[in-house]
Amino acid sequence: MTKLHKEPIFDVAQIAHVEMLSNTPKETIAFFTDMLGMEVVETINNQTYLRAYEDNYKYSLIITESEEPGLGHVAWRTTSPQALERRVKAVEASGYGIGWSNDQHGHGPAYQFTTPDGHKMEILWEVDYFDCPVEAQSKLLSRSQKRPLKGVPVRRLDHINLMSSNPAADSGFLIDVLGFKLREQIVDNDHVIGTWISVSNLVHEIAFMQEPTGAKGKLHHVCYWYGVPQNLYDAADVLKDHGHFIEIPPNKHGVSQAFCMYAYEPSGNRVELFGDAGYLIFDPDWKPITWQMKDVPGNGDTWIGAVFPESFWTYGTPVTAPVPLEAVAE
Repeated sequence: MTKLHKEPIFDVAQIAHVEMLSNTPKETIAFFTDMLGMEVVETINNQTYLRAYEDNYKYSLIITESEEPGLGHVAWRTTSPQALERRVKAVEASGYGIGWSNDQHGHGPAYQFTTPDGHKMEILWEVDYFDCPVEAQSKLLSRSQKRPLKGVPVRRLDHINLMSSNPAADSGFLIDVLGFKLREQIVDNDHVIGTWISVSNLVHEIAFMQEPTGAKGKLHHVCYWYGVPQNLYDAADVLKDHGHFIEIPPNKHGVSQAFCMYAYEPSGNRVELFGDAGYLIFDPDWKPITWQMKDVPGNGDTWIGAVFPESFWTYGTPVTAPVPLEAVAE
């Protein structure tokens, strides 16, 4: 007898943008523009909107001046206006809804909510697309604009990783309410340490990692994509030469198989750079991959490269515990 599968939900299409909080906004913006080749779209009050050159929407990153670094919010775009209505009803039924926001820049009405851990998110349909000036238009018609000549330009926003006091609860919420799919996870006996979930063929658009102090709502990292591993070595060379702290030099993950590196922008938020997309998932009956924590060091965190430092597992923003010594830039 054929086993009945839970009907999948295809109402969320992709990550739309991320808001990052910074207590050094001028320096943070310079990091993304001068080092990573992103472009300032505009600045309104205490918020600056930036884009990568292959982002289709008007912007993918908001830098908001704040007393401490961390996550502002994550925005997800639905697949249609009707899909937005369905997901709003589901979020409202979950008890984690906040309500509608109609006055944000660069997109239409957005329904705001939190994860069980308190990370602020929103879902939306209407977006402003990037209107590229004629002089900046690329002859490559699938590219939003010419490749910038500054820094080592990232191409697009890839994913977000959040620290959580309960990764299983946060990922379960997005799976049940928004239709995300569990792709990989790390467990310590029966306790979930980390999850990688997605709404597309990517291994993840969002991940949750255990926050060791039990603090809630923290940011682990924002990730931008290059698509070419060599770009990571170029970026590492530029970042090091200009005094930015590199936590993990170019490396290859076991989880996701992506080529990666990690650095801190000046306010202390971690930024990951992807050198490729890892593997893609097309199987509609994909069975989640489960790693035991004891097998992760040297295999799951890094497949090719040095074992990740303790700071990778313990440091996030805002800082709620002493920063490990190896995570402090000289």
